[in-house]
Amino acid sequence: MTALWNRLKDHRKAQGSGRIEALFDADRATDYRVQADGLTFDYSKTMIDAGARDLLLELAAPVAARRDAMFAGEKINETEGRAVLHTALRNLQGSVTVDGQDVMPAVRETHQRMTRFATQVRDGGFAGQGGRITDVVNIGIGGSDLGPAMAVLALAPYHDGPRTHFVSNVDGADIADTLKWLDPATTLVIVASKTFTTIETMTNAQTARDWMAASVTDPGAQFVALSTAAAKAADFGIAEDRVFGFEDWVGGRYSVWGPIGLSLMLAVGPQAFDQFLAGGAAMDAHFRTAEPAQNLPVMLALTGIWHHQICGYPTRAVLPYDNRLMRLPAYLQQLEMESNGKRVAMDGSDLEVVSGPVVWGEPGTNGQHAFYQLIHQGTMPVPCEFILAARGHEPDLAHHHILLAANCLAQSEALMRGRSLDEARALMQAKGLEGAELDRQARHRVFPGNRPSTTLLMEQLTPFALGQIVALYEQRVFVEGVILGINSFDQWGVELGKELALKVEPLLKGEAAPGHDPSTEALAGLIRQMRG
Repeated sequence: MTALWNRLKDHRKAQGSGRIEALFDADRATDYRVQADGLTFDYSKTMIDAGARDLLLELAAPVAARRDAMFAGEKINETEGRAVLHTALRNLQGSVTVDGQDVMPAVRETHQRMTRFATQVRDGGFAGQGGRITDVVNIGIGGSDLGPAMAVLALAPYHDGPRTHFVSNVDGADIADTLKWLDPATTLVIVASKTFTTIETMTNAQTARDWMAASVTDPGAQFVALSTAAAKAADFGIAEDRVFGFEDWVGGRYSVWGPIGLSLMLAVGPQAFDQFLAGGAAMDAHFRTAEPAQNLPVMLALTGIWHHQICGYPTRAVLPYDNRLMRLPAYLQQLEMESNGKRVAMDGSDLEVVSGPVVWGEPGTNGQHAFYQLIHQGTMPVPCEFILAARGHEPDLAHHHILLAANCLAQSEALMRGRSLDEARALMQAKGLEGAELDRQARHRVFPGNRPSTTLLMEQLTPFALGQIVALYEQRVFVEGVILGINSFDQWGVELGKELALKVEPLLKGEAAPGHDPSTEALAGLIRQMRG
């Protein structure tokens, strides 16, 4: 593998200062794109040429066997001894065996229970102690929050259920600002914690319960648990028929397809939720059957590998030109950085290459008036991933969408083409400048260009399309992890800070807590003084 990495780096070095524009011939625009079920991924505006693509595809050779092992229920999460089967939550057909047992009957039964409950809430069969449920508050953190929060916002045109709100931060401001507008008697609270012990989630859950208890006789009757800890949920006052569990082979950041997606099902209805699942399943089927060069997750992953591990670009910007995908960059940030932010290979040895990039982004066109300055004229290229729908959901505002799409395409073209010094000089001459001032002003208007971008294009942001996109990025992370030789499905880096927080808490209460560094002790002391 080391030799192949070196060949790729040598190929990039041989490209020298060549420009993306120069790669375009009559066929590049179609040869360097991949399509599946109405979704198109265009990577023609990158420095990937035929030689680079061949080498990258060679790099992806181990993916097929690992992919098949994942879908077969083998325990590919080796550090935790678990299968990785979030894919089973969105493909409700067939059978998958884990430890000699078919897990699909239980998956289907849980999905059916979710559907029945969501239907009852939406049609008024399940009500609050003050009438029909008007609002749903999902309390979770990490994957128990980001996935459903992102999806609920993305599918706003399909909302026909109760209003849905999300609380994740243990900062009391988050839950206070959410609950103060709601009626406890008509609010349903979902507590999303697999173990029912996550400190941030359970702190917020208790606050919500206290808030509800001040207004209703039986607060537990308006709570739902998304958890495997039925006994702990019962202690909290939540009846067994309102506990929806999921197995340890579903990681938090991959869990929106099952019970963690209950808030989404309540908002858009079981039928639209199932279309979301169908989109994810369709992407899985494509991933399993398409040849590597025509495989969306494979080519998306290889483009990321090319830009980060080969070209050395440290960050990646995700730029959805759809305001309803506002939370998608944050969702993908967790998905990739928590999955592939590792430093050792499966066998515990140090990685031969750098691991995952920093993933960030904002919706267009807002970002154009913020950080695009750095993307266009900063000293370090930032690979950009544009996401765009051909049409929006507001036919009366079609002119808005045309302007939105024009901005998206213009940005990717501008990043590639840039503006030369001669072009900038001509621009300044036309304004009447001359001499040294002309040169000075012209240099400020030079855009180096040759900055890579990709475009993911869909017809419209539907539940099916959203399912495709989420599954596409999940499988992209998987492919990158296989190529890097790491475990994308554990997150030990998340655990350390949580453990230390429990040890720091006594310091803030003025209690003895030995073993901390002088800075932490001093800061805790200042906080105690400021609080009085």
